[in-house]
Amino acid sequence: MRARLVLVGTISMCLVPGNDCAQAQTASRDSEVLPAIEVTAPTTSARPATRPARGSTAPRATQNVRRVYVYPTAPTPTVGSGMDVDKVPAAVNAVGAGQIARTGSLNIADALQQQVPGIIISDTTGNPFMPDIQFRGFVASPVAGTPQGLAVYQNGVRINEAFGDTVNWDLIPTAAIRSVTVVTNNPAFGLNALGGAVNVQMKDGFNYKGAEINTMGGSFGRIQSSAQYGKQIDNFSVYGALEGVRDNGYRNFSESAIRRFYGDVGYRTDSSEFHLNVGVAKNNFGASAAVPVELLQKYWGATYTTPQTTDNRVAYANLTGKIEVTPTWTIDGSARVRAFRQKTVDGNPTETAPCDADSALLCFNEDNTTPGAPANGLNGVQLANPFPDGAVLGQIDRTTTRSTTTGATLQATNTDQLFGHNNQFMVGTSFDSGVTRFGASAELGTIGSNYVVSGSGIFLGPSGIPISIGPVSLRATNRYTGLYALDTFDVTEAFSISGGGRFNYANIVLQDLIGTELNGNHTFSRFNPMIGGTYKITPELTAYAGYSEANRAPTPLELACADPARPCIVAAFLIADPPLKQVVSRTVEAGLRGTKELNIGTLGWKVGAFRATNADDILAIPSPELQGFGYFQNVGRTRRQGIEAQVNLTSKTLQLYASYALVDARFLDTLQVGSNSPFAVDDVVQILPGNRIPAIPRNRVKFGIDYSVTDAFKVGGDALFVGSQYFVGDESNQAARLPGYSVFNLHASYQINKTFQIYGRVDNIFDNRYATYGTFFDTENVPNFANGGAEFSDPRSVSPARPRAFYAGLKATF
Repeated sequence: MRARLVLVGTISMCLVPGNDCAQAQTASRDSEVLPAIEVTAPTTSARPATRPARGSTAPRATQNVRRVYVYPTAPTPTVGSGMDVDKVPAAVNAVGAGQIARTGSLNIADALQQQVPGIIISDTTGNPFMPDIQFRGFVASPVAGTPQGLAVYQNGVRINEAFGDTVNWDLIPTAAIRSVTVVTNNPAFGLNALGGAVNVQMKDGFNYKGAEINTMGGSFGRIQSSAQYGKQIDNFSVYGALEGVRDNGYRNFSESAIRRFYGDVGYRTDSSEFHLNVGVAKNNFGASAAVPVELLQKYWGATYTTPQTTDNRVAYANLTGKIEVTPTWTIDGSARVRAFRQKTVDGNPTETAPCDADSALLCFNEDNTTPGAPANGLNGVQLANPFPDGAVLGQIDRTTTRSTTTGATLQATNTDQLFGHNNQFMVGTSFDSGVTRFGASAELGTIGSNYVVSGSGIFLGPSGIPISIGPVSLRATNRYTGLYALDTFDVTEAFSISGGGRFNYANIVLQDLIGTELNGNHTFSRFNPMIGGTYKITPELTAYAGYSEANRAPTPLELACADPARPCIVAAFLIADPPLKQVVSRTVEAGLRGTKELNIGTLGWKVGAFRATNADDILAIPSPELQGFGYFQNVGRTRRQGIEAQVNLTSKTLQLYASYALVDARFLDTLQVGSNSPFAVDDVVQILPGNRIPAIPRNRVKFGIDYSVTDAFKVGGDALFVGSQYFVGDESNQAARLPGYSVFNLHASYQINKTFQIYGRVDNIFDNRYATYGTFFDTENVPNFANGGAEFSDPRSVSPARPRAFYAGLKATF
């Protein structure tokens, strides 16, 4: 069979569990989750049918035309490139523009948490626009130093930042998103895809036509607005989206300001399509992080050691193209450039104190039993003590990261038959180069009774043994090369097998611009295979199974901070340390999925199980010696396994979904790590095989409903239940766990006329007070000013979640 793929317009069919059909009666631009393609094939014979010439209007009487949805199989930017979703040997998770819009949020994390069974949000920064997104126990986080286990792509561009593989979700323009897919069992997505890849496809003027203005405001000073416009003019298209958010936050010093723009210009013919898309963003955040539970008991908006601010800026351009060279050969390619800048300001406790031997001088790492080392200034001379007696000393750590990344991708896809059977073969290569300039400094100061660190203008130089602090100036170069090939072969009409793999090569060069201690040249390489199959038991039921491997190279940050005896302020101060090994993950998964037409609507469902075993896993280990310090360490083997189940019911008046995910994450090897846990012995806890990995809840239950009371009036709600988790630092599983939580939300909308819609929502309607993240801190670092300056008695520190909030908005669609 010779099959030809032709992009067609958006449609509102519900063929995939999780598909978004809530707006089936509205504009089609919001109703598609996965792109549709048209497949032309002969109806009776396995021999190739005679094809009409391109442009011919002759009927294709011997051919059968069917529409299928395609799922991404590689990080290509072209919508429609991928595999028939029925042949994907892995779990299928897709979120569409309509589902994103119903959250009323300009934060993509909210829609992903609602719709994907295995995803939850962990709020380590204390700011909702800087979330950790955790899938199956693997994380994509904006926090430097978090081991990143997910690869994230936007229009085919890898947006894990060059220096620490971090993912800044705030830089993605949410209103401009067409679809998000969470891909598993596929090494083609390259480095960091240990738990999978998040693939974000953006809108353009071919698939979005019209205009929309959406403004919403409400609790905690939130005001947000977005505008988007798309138009097709003959073979050309144009699309643009502009977003802005102001939010004062529900905690002290947690305000946010977001400004984002995304634009796309496209051109296409019957056999080709090209796009140039660009984007810019300038975002500012107050991140209040975890806070001692003793302070939260007095005030839910409390903070601990501020300021903690982040300034993110990005500008990028991406040129993509797709050419149908022959009816069965298609070439996809892209070239991109991305400039990222981040500045952070972080108030912390300090190990600097008046020397016991001479209080007129400052020492570092001083305690009551061991004399400290001299605390030196930038000139290398021991600092005099300018602070009054009784002052509580702290420090303000500042970092600046400037990265420029460039890259290109080229892929060829062939759909010729093989031995008389349908076959899809894909081969591709990618290259990404990143150059980062990183700088850091530490300014001494005093901590006031409100836990605000006030700077003194005195900066620390290299000081202290074993902990070293000093200015950092580093140049890091990342070069990542990948070569991949995948093939899907139809053994029968019902049974398909897929196989292939990817070779990754990573070269990381560190150049110390002050001295030589940080210099290094590290190379990592690996071939990751995959194999899988699907079997269509009935037209409404498909079984799948697959095995794959993936790897991630240590980041420049991790490579320069890997010694427990010499911890670093994460993302601030780097020390030349022993090299780390790359992480290798081996994943097996299997399950069933299906759809069925019922009298009350379309039923979609899926259930599956997975097991991912990591070798030489890397974890960020908190230092027991100083709050805010830590180090990176290979911790041997770890395992994440579980089950995922989801059901959807969709009709003209009702949309209903429910899901359950169990994620069991455990250490498999014996290890000792530093900890502030109350059960630590000499500041160390013992990990035994079978101990659960902290910060990964075991159970997640989700539920949502939307009901059309009338054609104009719609109401709905959603609920989230998350089980308990161990505190970070309790790798030995001895302390009480962070309690699980439940949160309920309601929303409603009324379509006034064809143009205007008003809507509102209430989040956390029962005002539950819960935390999504917990760790331990050193209770002796800073007094409990809320308790008369006494020492803290509880080492638990948590990130409190948002209280009840009310929002209302107006949307105009033209």
